[in-house]
Formats: sequence, structure tokens, C-alpha cells
Amino acid sequence: MDHILGNSRRIIYKHKYTYMSDIKVLWVDDEIDLLKPHILFLENKNYKVTTAQSGSEALEEIKKETFDIVFLDENMPGLTGLETLAEIKELQASIPVVMITKSEEEYIMEEAIGSKIADYLIKPVNPNQILLSLKKNLDHSRLISEKTTSNYQQEFRKIAMDLSMVNTFEEWKDLYQKLVYWELELENIEDSGMFEILESQKTEANSQFCKFIDKNYPKWFENPSEAPTMSHTLFKEKIQPQLQSGIPTLLVVIDNLRFDQWKAFEPTVANIYKKTSEEVFCSILPTATQYARNAIFSGLMPSEMEKLHPDLWLNDTEDGGKNMKEEEFLAAQLKRLGLKLNWSYHKISSLKQGKKLVENFKSHKDEDLTVVVYNFVDMLSHSKTEMEVIKELASNDKSYRSLTQSWFKNSPLLEIIQQAARLGFKLIITTDHGTINVKNPSKVIGDKNTSLNLRYKTGKSLTYEDKEVLAAKNPKSICLPTINMSSSFIFAKGDYFFAYPNNYNHYVSYYRNTYQHGGVSLEEMVIPFSVFTPR
Repeated sequence: MDHILGNSRRIIYKHKYTYMSDIKVLWVDDEIDLLKPHILFLENKNYKVTTAQSGSEALEEIKKETFDIVFLDENMPGLTGLETLAEIKELQASIPVVMITKSEEEYIMEEAIGSKIADYLIKPVNPNQILLSLKKNLDHSRLISEKTTSNYQQEFRKIAMDLSMVNTFEEWKDLYQKLVYWELELENIEDSGMFEILESQKTEANSQFCKFIDKNYPKWFENPSEAPTMSHTLFKEKIQPQLQSGIPTLLVVIDNLRFDQWKAFEPTVANIYKKTSEEVFCSILPTATQYARNAIFSGLMPSEMEKLHPDLWLNDTEDGGKNMKEEEFLAAQLKRLGLKLNWSYHKISSLKQGKKLVENFKSHKDEDLTVVVYNFVDMLSHSKTEMEVIKELASNDKSYRSLTQSWFKNSPLLEIIQQAARLGFKLIITTDHGTINVKNPSKVIGDKNTSLNLRYKTGKSLTYEDKEVLAAKNPKSICLPTINMSSSFIFAKGDYFFAYPNNYNHYVSYYRNTYQHGGVSLEEMVIPFSVFTPR
């Protein structure tokens, strides 16, 4: 790993001193002779500068040669700077143009900005201003790449040290948020070596996290006061306090939303709402909708749901929809908590349903609590398994995030959130569990009644690789239902997925590099909870 870091530093050093020689600058000014000191300054910095004394001369130069950037005087005889700018954009729409002017009149600035100038400088300009503008517009990505790489190199060893010492869920929350931060920072830089290092750190983090969960998860049910906020305590601990203010609240539960996906489209929400708090909490095991989301709405663990609401709960091996009673579970929890609210529940599983809620959302303006469960992200992850086109579009975590971001920006959910802001709603966004890109098969053998999920299994006489699973031989110890006397649960660790020996190779090939959930990983268990107020 040190070897990779060293190589990366050498690449940066080499790149830094070979980059400038290819940059071509066109400087347009009717008093260009007065700017010779500036031009010499740039040429000494290895920029190649071509000059023009009028707008028409500049356009001729652009037709002959490709430039990286144009410095354009606004006040020139003949074609004005603004007129020349319009012509330049017609010839080469993507070329950055820096407007330079003596005038500070607002309309000129507005016209220039409206024409998508790269920068705006007021005369007299000094050489360092010009250099800064060049670096800002042309060298921007390289400088960011170098700085980001350098910062991560420094952070790398700290994260590695933290990994060896972390021993509480609070510390795991901080570490995972840090890893996601660097993942988002590094995904757009030129140095792929850095990203590979981060991926190796994530793998190591998941390995250590699985050991932590294996050791501590059962203790949280023996002594609930030591447990973090989990699916079944989320409503009481985090949502209920937000309902005391008398302000209408929109609770959005986006099924199967990872923390990194949330951070990818959070800026879109931040344009509408002001964030008042953000934290992560722990999904229960299995990290599957039937268990985790029902736990949120019921405020109960699965074994308690089975006992208290036998009419609402269905076990894995029983026929019927497992998430069809969330509204009833929520009604029972609200009653148990003594909350007398005017509320409604909406589950969105299609574009048509989303648009219908958009159309009718104003009718909910007098409610204390409006709950929206949005299923698109979960549908997307399952589609990656089944559809080749989605496999291409979401081939890795970066593209998966991008796809989620694109969906959100064009979804009825965004329209619902916009309406909620206009109506003065408080906004809570959360999820039931995350998902992980599975890469390694783990052989498992069970009887015909064993559950089918790829990341967890429940049944009797399960045979498996010990080191690849977290096993709950006594499900009651982690508050899971016992289907029969000898049944147990197993959960896949890290990026493993369960595969039967029958038709093994085909099965592995089909499911490898798909997004699955139900097991033990940071991606599935450490999930977002954010609260917003209208801007």
C-alpha cells in the first residue's frame, strides 16, 4: 500500500511540471500593446499567448486555431466585447471566456454572466489576477485532484489507525461517514490508484465491522440502554420528538437507500430545505425490508411483532406480502405511544402513484404527520440483477449513486418535497436499510423450506462456511422469530452472497456484482436519518 501511495505522489509531481506547456491563450484588447508585461509574465509561465486587437480579428484567430481560453476586453471599437462573446460562443460553445472591463455597470455584468462567461475582471488587472483566473478555469480539476489526493494520503494512515481501535457503534458511525466522504471526494479525480486504496480500506473496514457486530449485536438486546438507535427504536427516539412542535411533518422513508446515495442527492434537497440535524442509525438484522421497515413502523422487533400482532406479521416461509401492513403497524405504535395525531400513510411503487400524490399533496397540509414510503431505489437494485441495461448503467457504486441522483432530480418525490416546503412542512428523510455490491459466493446447504434471500437464510440444518457468516443459532437472542425448534438464521458478511452447490457456477455468474441486502455490512446497517426545516 505504501508502494501505491509513493507511485501516486510521483505521478502528481511529474504531472505538475508538464501540464502548462500546451495551454493556448487568446487575448483580445484594442490596447494590446499596453499589456506586453502581462503577456511576457504568462509566457514565462509556459502559456502560449496569441493577441488580437479587435473582435473581428479575434474571431478570425478562433476559426484558424483552437484555444483553451480567451481574455476579452469589453470596451472595443467595432464589435463590442459582448457582441464578440456571442460570436465566440456560436463558433466554440465550450471555450471559457474571461471578460475584462473598465466598467462596473451592473447591466454589463449581468449580460456577461447570462452569456456564461468563465470569469469577470475589472481593469486595471495585475498579472497575478490573470494567473489566478487561468488556474481557476483551466487548472481547476488538476489542482483539486492533487489537493484531494494529498489530503487523502494524509488521512489514509489516520483511518487505518482508527480501524484498529474502533470499538463502539458511535466510532463506527464516524468512521463510515469519513469513508463515504472520501469516496465521494475521490470518485472524480484523475488518480484511480487512490480510489483503489480507498476500496481496500472499505473492505478492511467491513471485515472489522462484521467482527464488531458478531460480538456486540446480541448484547444490545440483553441491555437495550447500551444499544444505538436501531430500526425498532427510531420512531420513539428520533421521529416522535420532531412531532411535538405543532408543525406539519413529512416523513419520507426511501427503501434501500445507502448513506453514500443519500449524500449524492442531498444537495438537491438542501436547495429547498435547511438541514437542522443529520445522523446515522443501525438497521436491525436481517437488513431486509420485511424486517427492518416493519420494525420502524411498529416500533417492535420481529419476534415481538409475531407475538403482539400475529394477524399482521408473516414469517419468511409463509405465503403473502410481507410489507402490506405497515400502516396498521404504525397505527398501533402511535396508539401505544399515546400520540393522537392527524396522519396519513402513502406507499409509492410506481410513477403513476407518485404523480397522483403530487396532484393531491395540498390536501394533506393540515396533517400532523404525512408518511411517504418510496420504493424506487429498491426496485432499481433488484432490476440490476434482472436487466442487462441496468447492469450496464449501475456497474459500480459510483454509477449506482449517479443513477439514484438522476432519478431523484426527475422524480415525483422531489416535487412532493418542493410542495411540502411551500406548505411549511418539516421534512425527515430516512431509510430502512442499505445494500451492498456482492462479489464473493459463499456455499450454503439447507432443506427445501430454507428462505431464498441471497444475504441471509433462515431454516433448519443449515450448512455453511463459518468465517463467511454471522450465525444466530438461537434467533430469540436477537429478537427474531423461531419458525421451528431447530431453525436458525445466518447472515452473509461483507460482500459475500449465498449460493447453493446445485448449478453453482451459473448461479454465481448471475448474481455476482449485483446489489443485495439482508446481511452484515456498513453499507446495509449504517444508514441515514436527516431532519430539515423550510428555507
